[in-house]
Amino acid sequence: MTPQHSIPRSRLADYAEMADVPPVTATKPTAEPSTENAHGAQGGSPAPEPVANPATETPEAPEAAARRRQFAAVLGEFRRTAVLVPLGDAPGPDGERGLLTADFNGVRFILAFSDEQALARYAQARGEYAREWTYQRILGARLLDVAVPAAGVPCGVALDCADGPDGMVFPPVRGIVPDEVAVDTEQAAAEGTA
Repeated sequence: MTPQHSIPRSRLADYAEMADVPPVTATKPTAEPSTENAHGAQGGSPAPEPVANPATETPEAPEAAARRRQFAAVLGEFRRTAVLVPLGDAPGPDGERGLLTADFNGVRFILAFSDEQALARYAQARGEYAREWTYQRILGARLLDVAVPAAGVPCGVALDCADGPDGMVFPPVRGIVPDEVAVDTEQAAAEGTA
C-alpha cells in the first residue's frame, strides 16, 4: 500500500464535514399560526381591502397573496442580516478583488451565504473546500442597494446557492433592487402607458 499524501485543509473542510447538521438560517419564516385579522393586518387598524376583479380572480389568488407576504418577510429579514460574500479571483474595477458572482441567463448574481457552513457546502459542491476562501460580511440591504447597481449589468443576489430549495434568489426586479436597475422597469412603463 502506498502512503497517501495529505492535502492541506482549510477551515471550510471542517465545516463541510458538519454539513449533516441542519444550517441555521434566519431567512426562512417558520409556519406559525397567523395573528392577522380578517383584513390581513397585524392588529391595529385594518388594512384596506383589495378591490376584487372577478375577471382575474382565481382560486390561487389568496395563496399567491400569502406567498407574496412570505417573500416580503424573507426579503426584509435578508436586508437586515449581514451575510458572507466571498471575494472572486479576478480584480474589480479598482484593482481590488471583487465579489464572487455567477452569470445565469444574462443576469449576474452576487453569491452570498448565511453562514460559514453554507459557504462550506458551496465549496464542497465545487470541489474546492481545501482552498482558503476570503469573504466579507455585508448587510443584505447594502448588497441590494449598493453592490447590485454598481455591477453595471442586470444583477441580483443568490443566497445559499448550494442548498437547493433552501436557498433564495433575489432577482433584479422592482421592489427588490432600486428601480433604476430593475429589469422589469421598462415592462412596467410600457404597461402603464398601454
